Amino acid sequence: MNGKTPLVVVGDALLDRDLTGRAERLAPDAPVPVVDDCGERTRPGGAALAAYLAARDGRDVTLVAGVGDDPASHALRRLLEPWLTLIPLPLTGPLSEKTRVLAQDRPVVRLDRGAGRAREATDAAREAVRSAHAVLVSDYGRGTADALRDVLAARPPLVWDPHPRGGPPVPGTRLVTPAEKEAHGLAPQDGTPRRDLHAAAHSAAALVRHWRAAAVAVTLGARGALLSYGEHPLLVPAPAAHHGDSCGAGDRFAATAAGLLADGALVAEAVEGAVAAASGFVAAGGAAAVPSADAEPGPPPADDDPNALAARVRAAHGTVVAAGGCFDLLHAGHVGLLQAARRLGDCLVVCVNSDASVRRRKGEGRPVTPLADRVRVLRALACVDAVAVFDEDTPERLLADLRPDVWVKGGDYAAADLPEAALLQKWGGQAVLLPYLDGRSSTALMARAAEGAR
Repeated sequence: MNGKTPLVVVGDALLDRDLTGRAERLAPDAPVPVVDDCGERTRPGGAALAAYLAARDGRDVTLVAGVGDDPASHALRRLLEPWLTLIPLPLTGPLSEKTRVLAQDRPVVRLDRGAGRAREATDAAREAVRSAHAVLVSDYGRGTADALRDVLAARPPLVWDPHPRGGPPVPGTRLVTPAEKEAHGLAPQDGTPRRDLHAAAHSAAALVRHWRAAAVAVTLGARGALLSYGEHPLLVPAPAAHHGDSCGAGDRFAATAAGLLADGALVAEAVEGAVAAASGFVAAGGAAAVPSADAEPGPPPADDDPNALAARVRAAHGTVVAAGGCFDLLHAGHVGLLQAARRLGDCLVVCVNSDASVRRRKGEGRPVTPLADRVRVLRALACVDAVAVFDEDTPERLLADLRPDVWVKGGDYAAADLPEAALLQKWGGQAVLLPYLDGRSSTALMARAAEGAR
């Protein structure tokens, strides 16, 4: 046993397929891109993806979903069998397939086929739901949740991930997780203007009442999620804004929230963990980076492991940015520098001097703020994805491990003061200077504080 509570996922399974290649020209007979050298990759989709991700997390998972005898169903079974227990419901037609064509990792077109729906519940499916420790419903509107609605109503699930084609969650569901657009479409309309967070808060509160749910978390993409119990919503921001492939992020969110709730977390804690997991999922490449069925599970990536973060971003063809400094008495100049650095790429690793390194550079009495506090404050910044500490006078050894694409220093340095620049050239990286806000420095702050104390 790994200490994680088993999870039953009830919902509609899909087979997802990505055809990925390069687009460098238009077709001669129509103004459409020609995608060359396509590679093909299949993965579980819909409720099957949520179940698969939970199983890859090391959780004992049972999936109840419509799966038939068609080729797509057989392919999905092969992907799922090593990882979870499948309880199939009979389908009225072939399993739904979703095929994306991507060029340079950007979707060009999506092709859907297969309209199979779950025909009826089975005794095995009913018993699995009745005896479940925890249930996640992923309702894509293809009949599975409807077929088991009476059993689900008798024992409301922990999480219900709704979609426009599906039915409402059963009353008493602990957490419902619509996306922002879905929440606006599903909420009762009363003429309230639709404006960003105000609209999300209004929709979430209306859905709590309409669905008689304990809580609703509206997922907001790169902005995080808004959690409502009916009033005074809680905004849970994403640790960093990632604008990569978001396909599957909702399933990652729902699977993580359900697992955390099953293990005893409070709703707010589960939503916070789910936001972090979904953000990391997008940063790692989204659905296109979901591990294949034959890949051995590794340890879950630590959000505070700079090398693991850099490796994930590189694997997704992203840009790794690193910035360095002592960051003693963090001030507005530091924050502006780090925010600008984060906008240069897909993740920001801050390399910070240890206390001994600061003392050698700045003299006795420095740092004013000990390392543990400096690291904690830096990690709390939304623009910072990870913090790495180095004990040497320069971060060259650390940079050789991280191999960032961009290395950022504040504008109070000159090019001659950046010995790291030559190092970055070895792997094609670039060192850059960014300006500080005028008049902001730790030394000036300490001088003013000392003057005021006299």
